[in-house]
Amino acid sequence: MSVALLLIFLGLMALGVPIAISLGAASVIVLITMGNMPLTMVVQLMYTSMNSFVMVAVPLFILAGSLMDEGGIADKIYDLAEACVGWIYGGLGHVAILCNIIFGAMSGSSVAAVASIGKMSINAMAKKGYPKEYGVGINLAGCMLASVIPPSILMIVAASTASVSIGQALMAGMVPGVLIGVIYMVYNYVHCKVTGIGEKSPFQPKRLGKAFVSAVPALMVPVIMLVGMYSGIYTPTEGAGIAVAYAMLVSIYVYKRLKWSDIPRIIAKNARQTGTILFIAIAAKPAGQIFELDGLPTKLAHFILGISDNQLVIMFALFVFLIIVGMFMDATAAIYILVPILLPVVKQLGVSPLFFVVFLVITLSFGLITPPVGVCLYAAENVTGLPLEKVIKSVVPWLFLTVGIICIFILLPQIITGPIALMFPNG
Repeated sequence: MSVALLLIFLGLMALGVPIAISLGAASVIVLITMGNMPLTMVVQLMYTSMNSFVMVAVPLFILAGSLMDEGGIADKIYDLAEACVGWIYGGLGHVAILCNIIFGAMSGSSVAAVASIGKMSINAMAKKGYPKEYGVGINLAGCMLASVIPPSILMIVAASTASVSIGQALMAGMVPGVLIGVIYMVYNYVHCKVTGIGEKSPFQPKRLGKAFVSAVPALMVPVIMLVGMYSGIYTPTEGAGIAVAYAMLVSIYVYKRLKWSDIPRIIAKNARQTGTILFIAIAAKPAGQIFELDGLPTKLAHFILGISDNQLVIMFALFVFLIIVGMFMDATAAIYILVPILLPVVKQLGVSPLFFVVFLVITLSFGLITPPVGVCLYAAENVTGLPLEKVIKSVVPWLFLTVGIICIFILLPQIITGPIALMFPNG
């Protein structure tokens, strides 16, 4: 049944049928024709996949990101980042990375980061003499961090699918996300020094103070979410709801970029984006049932462990496999399909489920900036007007750099799991 499902799924995708419909149709066809399962049970499986308090956080975080984008919060973040690191050589490159880290800590959406911070940063870099392709590349690399740094939407989906603590998974993404950002900044500094591009502006404490005061209402968004979640005052889902309310009030009454009449339009726009993600989740539930009926996770575990019993060999093999999957499949769909299959394998290898969730999200995030389905590539093409070939070429050095960083994480998983063990000593 699993083979039939995958063949039908890939066939429908090759015909141009959307991923969610391809996956759902393939699952229903296989369950009815080969699994002798009544249609009512298939519908019940789909319903139970959405009957989850945790999943409510996904549309709420997407809505919070849109409110921050349109409400002027992104502008304040950019001004603050420029005042903070614009004085370092290659300054606007550092600004792009820092902006994506901060904005990622607010929205959890890479596409939102490209459309708001990315567009602003690429234009500013071009005016200051940076090659436009370089500006596109560094912003695309930076936007990937929004899928790693809390409150990452992909991390919430992966943690809930793997039955891992969402709070711990979100916090576990902080260290690698910031570390990747710092390494990007070092590379940007060296590259700008060697090539002679870019410039640094003088450090102005007064400007930094003014930018910080102006950005304080915006900066309170991640503070409110993260402090409340990790202190146990409220759950990630409740934190997402609070973030929406706060972002709405700040955008309307503090920065005055939005009106109450704009809110229905923003909600409608986000309903379409949220529908895409949740539709995939609904369609993936029957697929997971098929894999379970076939015993695919156990069979795959035996097959992989038969190749090698060396944890590092298997993890590097999975790394290559996940990069390829991310290139051709939406990350959300890949998480719903692959976590039930691969999690038993890595558990048998002694790999921490928490590490696996973070590793999975970081690796699948490559798919956001790699062809043929890299949604951030197309977003960058749209906001810059550059041909897609140049957009793809611009991000290649950053991809190789990120591959090297993830290899370090595989060799030293304590970088990710160590801080969480200290923060949550009782698990």
